[in-house]
Amino acid sequence: MKKFFRLFYKDLFLARRLFALLATSVVLFLAAFFFPWLGILPLLFFCAVVVLLLVDLLMLYRTKAGVFARRHAPERLSNSDENEIRLFVENRYPFAIHLGILDEIPHQFQRRDVWFKSNLASRQQKWINYNLRPVKRGEYDFGDIRVYVQTALSLVARRYTIPQAQVLPVYPSFLQMRKYELMAISNRLSEFGIKKIRRIGQSMEFEQIKTYVAGDDYRTINWKATARHGALMSNSFTDEKAQHVYCVIDKSRAMKMPFEGLSLLDYAINTSLVLSNVAMLKEDKAGLITMAEKVGAIVPADRKPGQIGKILEVLYKEKTRYLETNMELLYSTVRRVMRQRSLVVFFTNFESLSSMERQLPFLIRIARYHLLLVVFFENTELRTLSEQRATDVEGIYIKTIAEKFAYDKKLIVKELTRHGIQSILTSPQNLTVNTINRYLELKARQKI
Repeated sequence: MKKFFRLFYKDLFLARRLFALLATSVVLFLAAFFFPWLGILPLLFFCAVVVLLLVDLLMLYRTKAGVFARRHAPERLSNSDENEIRLFVENRYPFAIHLGILDEIPHQFQRRDVWFKSNLASRQQKWINYNLRPVKRGEYDFGDIRVYVQTALSLVARRYTIPQAQVLPVYPSFLQMRKYELMAISNRLSEFGIKKIRRIGQSMEFEQIKTYVAGDDYRTINWKATARHGALMSNSFTDEKAQHVYCVIDKSRAMKMPFEGLSLLDYAINTSLVLSNVAMLKEDKAGLITMAEKVGAIVPADRKPGQIGKILEVLYKEKTRYLETNMELLYSTVRRVMRQRSLVVFFTNFESLSSMERQLPFLIRIARYHLLLVVFFENTELRTLSEQRATDVEGIYIKTIAEKFAYDKKLIVKELTRHGIQSILTSPQNLTVNTINRYLELKARQKI
């Protein structure tokens, strides 16, 4: 008996229709004092409400488990992407019901709108889909599914709490990686803004001897093979392979700045994962180094099948630190880890010319032995401020400061170029496309 009443106390909710009927009953009782001709009509109305309430309760509670629900989610979520979550609901009552479904999503999303209304006929099943976009890596705790059931009378609602607690990890954007992977395999990267670069010169990586056709470079004609076959034969070359491509990620406080809910570090991590995968599809070797005031993780360049999985696991655990990058340590690490000339893609951020000049001597040293590509971020908020029209003295001051900082970014690019260092100044949302564009350009021009 105690269990029965506890069930009522915890899982029974009164609906608006019941309150409306009770309010109507009260009005009728009050009106009976002034209009005696109403007689027992208010009492009959109240009794009818009570009977309907009892019938509604009996319909809801005579079936022990009238509703079944289950959550279908991927084994892991992709950071900064829309991840599909599916809810399966089944009506086990012998009559049609109205449902209100509440899914307890992780607190990191700060959403209170994961609430769905639906109608189900007897024994009917239904799927409900919705998307979640995480902006931080780590573990996300999902709670239970709560289903509120009403009959056609809709006087009360019965709540079902279905245990569905689970913990899902949020990894760097592997969905974005797969998207670019499919495009790279089918040679459709241009659909995402990846430019086709005209090849300048040719590779010295010999592939085969083939029959000369009109349009081939006459300088590739193999005269000895031509003499043997009695027909023009030419040498065919292919892209140089097995080049080392290292992504070096700065984890210092400069990468903590958020943009559309995602930190610059997470943008760099997502792009590093995509770039490593594209490099391996191009038959290069991909590696990774993370750095702040001390060395983070090191993944030596390789092209084995499990290399991307290893890089993904390392990137999942990386977090922003709150000190400046130790550039001297970075230089010594690069010299120790990279035994041959490699493409070093350094993801960092400079907010002023002076901050870049402090790191410039070490960048120049790295560029002596490797092809260095420095990737840093454009402050889109400052660009917006500099483009706004100033209407007062304060607006003029803000606009001038914003233009000064934006100009410093352009000076940084010129200074790096003057010392023979490749650079990319990009907005965070265009980081992946611009980085892959530059990698393909450098590869097409045999820079690596």
